[in-house]
Amino acid sequence: MNPLVTTEWLAAELGKSDLRVIDASLFLPAHARNARAEFEAAHIPGAVFLDLEEISDPGSSLPFMLPAAEKFASRMQALGLGDGSRIVVYDNSPLKSSARAWWMLTLFGAHEVAILDGGFAKWQAEGRSQESGKPVVRHRHFTVWADKSMVRDQTQMTDNLRTKAEQVVDARSAARYTGAEPEANPALRSGHIPGARNLPYDRLFNEDGTWKQGDALKAEFDAAGVDLAKPTVATCGSGITAAVLAFGAHLLGHKGMSIYDGSWAEWGASATNPVVTGS
Repeated sequence: MNPLVTTEWLAAELGKSDLRVIDASLFLPAHARNARAEFEAAHIPGAVFLDLEEISDPGSSLPFMLPAAEKFASRMQALGLGDGSRIVVYDNSPLKSSARAWWMLTLFGAHEVAILDGGFAKWQAEGRSQESGKPVVRHRHFTVWADKSMVRDQTQMTDNLRTKAEQVVDARSAARYTGAEPEANPALRSGHIPGARNLPYDRLFNEDGTWKQGDALKAEFDAAGVDLAKPTVATCGSGITAAVLAFGAHLLGHKGMSIYDGSWAEWGASATNPVVTGS
């Protein structure tokens, strides 16, 4: 299974015994939308809803932090996701949150995970079948392990300022990166990690919401000054859209991009972390 699948491909595969479909839509308070309610109103047939906000570390004050492996496995089993499943993730979110679900599933040991190109918006626009309500699922065994080589913490990011062992690329908007636009959370400083490049995550998509691919996708990384041949760590506001950059790199054959899970929610909250403004 390719890491990026089309709506045509998924429509032909629906109903196969090993295929599982996940709606991983996520909205922030400013969006004034309810992801679970929208899922129950309409979703791809057979899909289950993955609550990215709930599947996080309850002991952390930071949003969306990775949960313990055992918690993740428990939630996946409850959603009917298990060993041997081919998993297709989609979303209907401006955050392109299916990339975060893809990253988490990959990190925690799922072997075949793909993202639906164009998401639910494209599926709906094409008039494809939908269903509503809460799905009934059968628990399955999900063998979990965690590849923490894909994750960076604040200490590692601080050390990287000295060693410069990894490039840092920031997925936030240019205005947030430069500090021209204040953070929505007044507790966070404005600006970016010293030395970080800026590649706003929405640059990786075409106007119709499908992913750029090939030369067009590589051109976005090149324009941001990101050399994908070098070790790279992605950051953003809270670890969600950084996964978009990681998936984009994956499509180009570079599968080792890590993510700073605390991202700006952690770095920008510290009074001692160095912060740079401007471009």
